[in-house]
Amino acid sequence: MNLSRPNSDDISQTANRSRSVVPSSGLCTRCIDGCTGNCEVFKSSFRGRELIYPNPFGFITAGADKEYPLDYSHLNIQGYALGAEGLPEGVEADPDTTLFPMVDTETEIGCEHKVRMRVPIFTGALGSTEVARRNWEHFAVGAAISGISLVCGENVCGIDPKAEFNRNNKIKESPDMRRRVEQYRRLHEGYGDIYVQMNVEDTRFGVAEYVIEKLDVETIELKWGQGAKCIGGEIKVDKLERALDLQRRGYLVTPDPALPANQAAFRAGALKEFERHSRLGFIDQEAFMKEVERLRNLGAKRVTLKTGAYPMRELAMAIKWSSDAKIDLLTVDGAGGGTGMSPWRMMVEWGVPTFYLEAMTYELCSMLAAKQAYVPDIAIAGGFSTEDHIFKAMAMGAPFVKAICIGRALMIPGMVGKNIGIWLEGGGVNLPATVSQYGNTVEEIFVTYETLHNKYGEGVKELPLGAIGVYTFADKLRTGLQQLMAGTRNFRISTINRNDIMALTEEAAKVSGIPYVMDAYREEAEKIING
Repeated sequence: MNLSRPNSDDISQTANRSRSVVPSSGLCTRCIDGCTGNCEVFKSSFRGRELIYPNPFGFITAGADKEYPLDYSHLNIQGYALGAEGLPEGVEADPDTTLFPMVDTETEIGCEHKVRMRVPIFTGALGSTEVARRNWEHFAVGAAISGISLVCGENVCGIDPKAEFNRNNKIKESPDMRRRVEQYRRLHEGYGDIYVQMNVEDTRFGVAEYVIEKLDVETIELKWGQGAKCIGGEIKVDKLERALDLQRRGYLVTPDPALPANQAAFRAGALKEFERHSRLGFIDQEAFMKEVERLRNLGAKRVTLKTGAYPMRELAMAIKWSSDAKIDLLTVDGAGGGTGMSPWRMMVEWGVPTFYLEAMTYELCSMLAAKQAYVPDIAIAGGFSTEDHIFKAMAMGAPFVKAICIGRALMIPGMVGKNIGIWLEGGGVNLPATVSQYGNTVEEIFVTYETLHNKYGEGVKELPLGAIGVYTFADKLRTGLQQLMAGTRNFRISTINRNDIMALTEEAAKVSGIPYVMDAYREEAEKIING
């Protein structure tokens, strides 16, 4: 079992000189005075703190490479030879009424003001990172035409270079936030919504007031944390004046750009980047309840909460307080998720892995339900990328889990589609063979292009190609999910249940409460044999 070896990784562009390595430290068993590298300790000796983060920061996405003792591959999906659940009222099950394209993958989230989505997925929080900023139109339009929700993450207003503040340091105008909301809404068709996330900094800047009053945003997401890190969000800044400006706005910027020594190091070229960090949040039930009430009084139709890979204590607080406040959605994000903006060793080694965290979530939600208390709709996040992941996580958390939050796997199609557009410039001579084998026009390359052309007419030419990439990927997930659901005889999302999966190991059964493969349906089987 690979439990992630330190000191040598593609993320840090480092490698051991020797083939013989100490497993615990990741150091070569024989470290030679005069070695030319390139292990992480070697590189850290002169580049220091740069090695904390995935590189090149802002141009990649990254996910933890630690193989946990249990994950969703330790579950398998059941398949049945009889029955059908969730068919339209009055429809009898037979081979002609249970074709897999008839499966309804729509889901509904929320309490009073519900949001429908065509597929039970939505994006992870795409906030102040450079990857999100550069690719936003592709992500936003792609989510809108796919009929899924889009989460605009933390610190967008706070780092906007053109943001205007009043004398109380509250946001008056943020062109970047306005752009992000408008681009999602341009082709929004009533499915999904744009959520604006808030951390400590956003609350201080008055982001909720701005986006609700000026941009008519209806959903605000409070953030306690995420699956990749236990500190606030960060970005890197490669200009001194920009670092000083963010410091003046009240952010923690390290190394301190105001110090003459750091300014000299930057001008000399040794210090190439500064880091902008967010503050740690401190949770308190009374304050949480007041904040939810405040946001609703401001006009938010929906209030959601995003929490991270914290231990069961904090998870219980998130679930219970969300129940008391009757929030619309609680997203629980497990380790080792992440989109590449977190300290690498923290991403790999911190937090409760998603499989275990979902098992805890189900247990705690069941306790609330047994007391007939309100249980908020739940979304699970943390390393999902395929339709079987979606099915397994929804089945394991049924009936509480209503959707799956996907980070990197919904970002990649946006970047791929964008780059196909770049490669097509100049007649497509730069197309890599992985793409050109399908053709050298957008009509040939994108399998969903004609579907979108039929829907939007000539307007399809105005769609960013990254958006078509997101739509094509979402269509693959939807179709694959329909097939898995048909095989388990579930024709609506709401009929998926825990009996539809089995645990392949006794340890997975013990942690999840899902029946071990040799026990699943055993009682029914014995009745048949003995009948």
